[in-house]
Order: sequence, then structure tokens, then C-alpha cells
Amino acid sequence: MSAVSEAAAAEGLVTPRPALRTARGRPFALTVRALGPVALLVLWWAASATGVLTPDVLASPTEVLRAVGELWGNGQLPDALTTSLTRSGVGLLIGLAAGLTLGVVTGFTRIGDELLDSSLQTLRTIPFLALVPLFMVWFGINETAKILLIAVATTFPMYVSTSSGVRNTDPKLVEAMRSFGMGRLAVVREVVLPGALPSLLAGLRLSMTLSVIALIAAEEINATEGIGYLMSQAQSYARTDILAVCILIYGLLGLAADIVVRLLERVLMPWRPSRGGTR
Repeated sequence: MSAVSEAAAAEGLVTPRPALRTARGRPFALTVRALGPVALLVLWWAASATGVLTPDVLASPTEVLRAVGELWGNGQLPDALTTSLTRSGVGLLIGLAAGLTLGVVTGFTRIGDELLDSSLQTLRTIPFLALVPLFMVWFGINETAKILLIAVATTFPMYVSTSSGVRNTDPKLVEAMRSFGMGRLAVVREVVLPGALPSLLAGLRLSMTLSVIALIAAEEINATEGIGYLMSQAQSYARTDILAVCILIYGLLGLAADIVVRLLERVLMPWRPSRGGTR
């Protein structure tokens, strides 16, 4: 033992050991994540092959793949995807902008909190699905009703997360910036929003997930285009293969939304440990 180590031991000091990685590398993590979907796919294939699942209940994976090729070949699937992604994207952007603006106003200003928060908290308890009949009366069955339904569904998660994150900003830091002559908008841009970033990303994750759920509901409003329209047509002709394709697409859209937020977290908050990281 060196003299330095002996001195440290004599003083009761302990040299910290480097944190051990609990994860075994990215390939291992990806393999573990894939086990669940692969197991479900194998069970699905086995149930179809043994006749437990008949085609009138649920088509086999092979038939579903064949349906994907059919829909892609005749152009129905690309057109439906484009329409659905446009609806979801426009509605999501409107909802995020509204939620972010309202959250900053109520979280950063007392008058905004007193005027708006109680009303918004009441409105957010109303299930967005309950608005479908009302939107049909107001806007008919055109694109406006569908996009606004998605916008309403995605506004409130972003509002709640933004308002909470803004309220938790250190008031001493805000006052310090104001004392240096920084205006309100500059304080919000340079101090408040960066400090509320974890809450903003949490709201974004929930809003993006709800945009897919709201899209499913919106496309049930007499849609003539989109994934929901394909589902309605498939239901009419008992095409369980096409129904499975549409359901899987909705699921993949939700998964893609979650991946986007995870990537944003890594880029915007690189200091945060990843899940299953170090301990």
C-alpha cells in the first residue's frame, strides 16, 4: 500500500469506485426488448398454423404480410398513411402550441393563473371522445372536426406539464435575470423553458401518444380516407388480414412517437442517465 493510500485509510477516507454498468451494452438491450414482440409473433403463428386461430377470427402473420403487399402495391396503404399522418401531425402541432402557450401564461404570470387555470383544469377532465358528437354538429364530417379533435386531445397534457415545469422554476434565478435587465420574454426563453425541459418532454410524450389515440377516434367520423377508412372497409368485408394491418400500423405510430421523444431527451438532456444505465 502506498503512503497516500495509507494516509487516506488512516483518515478514514474511502476512494470511490467507478459505478458499475447494469446494462450489458446496447445490442444486449435491444435483444431483450425484442424478445416480447418475437414471442407474441411466434405464438400468433403457432395458433394460426394449428387452427386455434381461424382466418375469420384473426388472419395469420403470412396473410397479414400478403395484405401489406397488396395494399402497398395498389397504392391504398401509402395514400392512407399520408392522410392519417397529416391529420395527426397538424392536430398535434396545434395542440402542442396551444398547450405550451397556455402553460407558460398560467405558470409564469399570476393573472394568467387566476384567469385561466381553474377553467382549463375543469375542461381537461372532459374526455375528448365526448366531444365527437358536438364537433360533428359544429363542423360536419370534414377534416376540421378530425384535426380539432386531435388538437384538443393533445393540448391538455402539454398544458399541465408546461405549467408544472414553469412553476417549479427557481424564483431566485428569475429575479436575478430580471435584475440584470432581462425582459419577461427573454427570461421565459433563456431561463424558464430550459429549466422546464424535463416536464416539457414528459408532456410531449403523452401528447404524441394521445394524438394516435385521438386519430383512431377521429377517423371513425365517417372518414373517406386514411387508416381508419381502410379499417371500416375491411370490417364491412370481414377482412381480418387488413384489420390486423391497420391495428399494427396504429401501434407502430405510437412506438415511433415514443422513440422520437427518447431521441429528443438524449439530444436536449445528455446529462440525464439513460434507463438501465449506471448505478
